[in-house]
Amino acid sequence: MKPATLALATFFILHSTFLTGAAAAPAPRTHQLINENWKFHLGDITPATDPIAPACDDTTPAWKDIQLPHDYGLDFPYKQTSSRRRGYLDPEIAWYRKHLPIPATDQGKTLQLEFGGIFRDAKIWLNGHYLGNHKSGYTTFFIDITKAAKPGADNLLVIRVDPTQREGWWYEGCGIYRNVYYNATPPLHVANHGTCITSTVPNGNQGASDLAHLTIETTIDNDAPAPATFHLTSEILAPDGQIVATLTTPHEISANATTTLTQTTTIPNPQLWSLETPNLYRLRTTITQNTSAADGVTTTFGIRTIHYDPDTGFHLNGKHIKIHGAAAHQDMPAVGIAVPDSLQPWRVKKLQEMGCNAWRTAHNPPNESLLDACDRLGMLVMDENRHLGNNYTAGVTPDFNDTTFPDLAAMIRRDRNHPSIIMWSLCNEEKPQGTPDGERLIRAMKTDAQRLDKTRPCTAAMNGGWTAPRGFANALDLIGVNYNVDKYDSIRAAHPRTPIYGSETAHTKTTRGEYANDPATGMVSAYNLLAANESKTGDPIATRGWPSISTRPWMAGSFTWTGFDYKGEPNPYGWPDISNNTGFMDVCGFPKDKYFYQKSCWVTKPMVHIMPMTWNWPGKEGQKIRVVLFSNSPQVELLHNGKTLGKQKLKKDAWAEWQVPYAPGTLEARAYTNNQLVATDKLETTTAPATIQLTPDRTTLTADNQDTIIIPVSIHDAQGRLVPDAANRITFTLTGGGRLLGTGNGNPADHDPDRANNRKTFHGLCIVLIQAGPAPATLQLTATSPNLKPATLTLTVAPQNNSNPSNPSNPSNP
Repeated sequence: MKPATLALATFFILHSTFLTGAAAAPAPRTHQLINENWKFHLGDITPATDPIAPACDDTTPAWKDIQLPHDYGLDFPYKQTSSRRRGYLDPEIAWYRKHLPIPATDQGKTLQLEFGGIFRDAKIWLNGHYLGNHKSGYTTFFIDITKAAKPGADNLLVIRVDPTQREGWWYEGCGIYRNVYYNATPPLHVANHGTCITSTVPNGNQGASDLAHLTIETTIDNDAPAPATFHLTSEILAPDGQIVATLTTPHEISANATTTLTQTTTIPNPQLWSLETPNLYRLRTTITQNTSAADGVTTTFGIRTIHYDPDTGFHLNGKHIKIHGAAAHQDMPAVGIAVPDSLQPWRVKKLQEMGCNAWRTAHNPPNESLLDACDRLGMLVMDENRHLGNNYTAGVTPDFNDTTFPDLAAMIRRDRNHPSIIMWSLCNEEKPQGTPDGERLIRAMKTDAQRLDKTRPCTAAMNGGWTAPRGFANALDLIGVNYNVDKYDSIRAAHPRTPIYGSETAHTKTTRGEYANDPATGMVSAYNLLAANESKTGDPIATRGWPSISTRPWMAGSFTWTGFDYKGEPNPYGWPDISNNTGFMDVCGFPKDKYFYQKSCWVTKPMVHIMPMTWNWPGKEGQKIRVVLFSNSPQVELLHNGKTLGKQKLKKDAWAEWQVPYAPGTLEARAYTNNQLVATDKLETTTAPATIQLTPDRTTLTADNQDTIIIPVSIHDAQGRLVPDAANRITFTLTGGGRLLGTGNGNPADHDPDRANNRKTFHGLCIVLIQAGPAPATLQLTATSPNLKPATLTLTVAPQNNSNPSNPSNPSNP
């Protein structure tokens, strides 16, 4: 008898924008980004200078002009006496003010503010009226301002934030760190996150794709004091923009009421969303009254089938896929947690280049722009709720009698239609995971999740309790295992019919370019990834990480900890480190040797990599240097100064190594398949630093006051070779407009401020972040350092164009 399987077929919303296009008239809905012209005050304020009052003078030096998104946590100095978990930064309470003009034409409409995320415990006032409090630092929320607003006048918006109350144990940032929108809709309108599409593809889990059945649920609010009669029209647009289905439903709605309408249709020969071809459809929704469009939104979605089998793992559209995942926190250098939307695709692509196909949003709902990027680029997502139950503080015992979970519901309602998302993670490493109380609570959370989305499995990242008589594992659709590779087999024996995967694996600590452990300087050796046993430096990825997954066909895959280093929770050492060393890449996105080992396991294109990433060892002439080759080819060869040191055969997911007496010159690695040379890598002993190079992935930005690029900076010798031990300080100058947001270098023990115009390189590398201004311009970035040839780069800031691929941000609709 065929074993039971867990099969799910589904689609999902990517984002909604106000209705545009020739096929339908523009709807009278405003969805306006209001990230500009904010005032910021660090520190709490006494009633004597009440920031809520219009008379408060926000032109004094205590009030700074800022633009959102904004993370003021980066502005504090690093202090050894501060919180280790927060990266030795102590947060403070702060206030924001904004003068918001509201058009007189918005009189009579429903008015809202939409906040992508505020860390944390935000209290909000408009025109002196207290509107409410939002505790979570990670969920999107809406505040109705209809009664407090003054259309046709200036409106004073005031927000107090208190990030001193942590939710996690890493750097969580401070302030209004995601986008803010002003929304104005007619009283009769599509509700916030009110369009939901699910699809089923008959026999899709066996690879069929000749037909898709779509179910469209549209939630509509009528805020008017009178009932309304209307028509709901739903148009389905194929990836090429052609309308492939139109549905119209008449309906009546009572005064001050909400209703949900369901429509169904069939799409022949759908273009499926996959990793290779992430095809996206659009749903165009219009509410019509008396032949005029009253409201409308456009929703992007994909059609695909996901399927989990306890014996064979994960399948997408009937194709078996091993999950090559990485977990990632949301912070970056120069911006902290306030990552501009345009940088999210850059992060996704950096992981894809190493063969990664899945992103775990550790340990909280992400910025929706990350999900948009994963949808467009073909990256799977494990979307994670912040906490167990309704707690807002890490480590506090939850109320086991809770049955509704607003933060979990907010995450799923916002995210449920992104085709990239393949599982909901209800929590991470919670203490009650192996108890009857924990099982009861996780069942209640799962029930609440399935109320909003029945198409994806629910899971949790567990670090214990899998085989307890009562616990999370008895209730979940997928069992996540954090580390504990020795327990994979016993967990499967206890739950043979539940699919299993590594929710967190191989937290190997390494520092880019470092080859010896040194607690005094905070450096961690790259050789740790080959250690035989788990130690303070973490689960070795090459011995206890990926091989434990790849050799078990029933393991659906894993999420390695982590894709990038991140600020806070410094490991394995504390001070002077201020960031965690577990990434495939450092905080700047520069690859470590760990990256190349994992790449050799995950990609099929031939590659070979030499560890260490330097052949500069002055003073060690004649001493043996451990040289390791990572490759996905069956045979590798190492040459030193043109002389072969021999060939070695490679087993899958393994490596080869030599002890090479150091002499300056050249190391060359060669990889062979069927005795044919298929890939090479080379290291050369370099001379003194001579030049600076700037190498962005694009040089055109969009004039939207938001678009941001990362510019890698490197130090080279006179022969054009990267100098791997260079530590030159680079100063950056930007002219022509735009903003220089800050810098980073990947050194976990560097205490220089992120928001600065200069940085020392770390092993020859650093980055600088440049943001466009509001108008078209030509920018020039200059990088200088004493005794080095400077570098200049010209950047073009082009007029806004919705089809401009250089600006991939997609605002969400309420």
